[in-house]
Amino acid sequence: MNSMRVLSKTLALLLIVAATSFAAGTTAAAAEPGKLNVVLMFADDLNCDMHCYGHPHVKTPNLDRLAARGVLFQHAYCQFPLCSPSRSSFMTGRRPNTTRVHRNPGGEGQRQTSPHFREAIPDTVTMPQLFRNNGYYAARVGKLYHYGVPGQIGTNGFDDPPSWEETFNPSGRDKAEEDKIFTLVPKSYGAVLSWLAAEGTDAEQTDGKIAAQAVKVMEQQRDKPFFLGVGFFRPHTPYVAPKKYFDMYQPGEIKLAELSADDQTRTPGPAYASAKKEQEGLTVALRQEAIQAYWASISFMDAQVGLVLDGLDRLGLTDKTLIVFSSDHGYHLSDHGLWQKMSLFERSSRVPLIIAGPGIKAAGKKSASLAELVDIYPTLADLAGLPAPEYLEGKSLKPVLNDPNATVKTAAFTQVRRGEFDGYAVRTDRYRYITWEQGRRGEQLFDLQEDSRETKNLAQDPAHATTVADLKQRIVEYSKPVTK
Repeated sequence: MNSMRVLSKTLALLLIVAATSFAAGTTAAAAEPGKLNVVLMFADDLNCDMHCYGHPHVKTPNLDRLAARGVLFQHAYCQFPLCSPSRSSFMTGRRPNTTRVHRNPGGEGQRQTSPHFREAIPDTVTMPQLFRNNGYYAARVGKLYHYGVPGQIGTNGFDDPPSWEETFNPSGRDKAEEDKIFTLVPKSYGAVLSWLAAEGTDAEQTDGKIAAQAVKVMEQQRDKPFFLGVGFFRPHTPYVAPKKYFDMYQPGEIKLAELSADDQTRTPGPAYASAKKEQEGLTVALRQEAIQAYWASISFMDAQVGLVLDGLDRLGLTDKTLIVFSSDHGYHLSDHGLWQKMSLFERSSRVPLIIAGPGIKAAGKKSASLAELVDIYPTLADLAGLPAPEYLEGKSLKPVLNDPNATVKTAAFTQVRRGEFDGYAVRTDRYRYITWEQGRRGEQLFDLQEDSRETKNLAQDPAHATTVADLKQRIVEYSKPVTK
């Protein structure tokens, strides 16, 4: 009986997707001259360890170049620090409690363990779909919606067919040589710390192939407006990059984060529940090697971003293309005694966000204005002059792109799920407040202006009671079900 229900549910979803795909393909308006192209580039599991974000060691010359052309958001946040929930959110412009996606798929044959967003919001028009419906050629190269990494490299992953007119799924040497990867758990790579200083060239790697294919698509579509999603797999584990990128960083020179008293006792418990057993007891040398590999993967990915930017320049498309670069969520590198994602600390929730393109008056500036990934959709629609759906839950960042001191929101929200209960975080210009199961399993308040490393939890300090009450109420309002 359960299998019949799953089959019926899957068939219904396929019918919805097919109908939506047909509508998207038949209602597109004729392309108009002068429309701005869009190149949406997303890295996977990238935190703000980048030179343009002030990191003293990590080399990202091409992202530095992009930042010099656009606006760099210093305080941008994901809505859920996990791949499928985050990507379902920013690609639809709707928050996780609306998409009902709170976990990753369990793999082929287990799709029912995580719903596709179209099961909850079947008629939603995604970001690329909006452009497709308005005369744009919409294509995806690599990972924009969820992919299992590295297992699903070279496949469509957990994609959304109505979003795209055409898709490309390159697979490179990193996928073919998985048996050479060092990993903390034998034969496990995607969710486990693992890395490889690879032989060969950038062009042989999956991300190198993604960049080359993206440029090829731009060459073929240069005479008509296009929306091109370019999804890189790095620096997601396994951290694979050609050896030359590893040589940029010396493990012995990498300084590890210091731990606070709460970090050492891991209180409150849910705040540290993303830790994995195999990460306990890592030697200093292994921790340094893991960070070296992560940074190497960032620099490798940055080089592929450079190929896309070079392609835009060579084809004469830069001055008529909106470019967005970001990541699905942040990432821990032993800070707070944690690795990877799925926490509500700043490091896991904060993402890089750079927006460049013609008409952006604040080009070359950095902004401290709060931003969320859910804001990308309404921003691109605004900049391109397209009618965004009224149900979008983000705000256009266009005012900040014209004036880096402008403010479009006073808070940014991130959430996670811990089994049967949820944790929520709200970030203001000064504070990060976190509540676990409405405070029953703990709460945290950090004054990031005075304590950027989140070492002192002020939630129980009477001097901050008013701040806690205010931020707690904001989360109550945020977590209410959306009915529209």
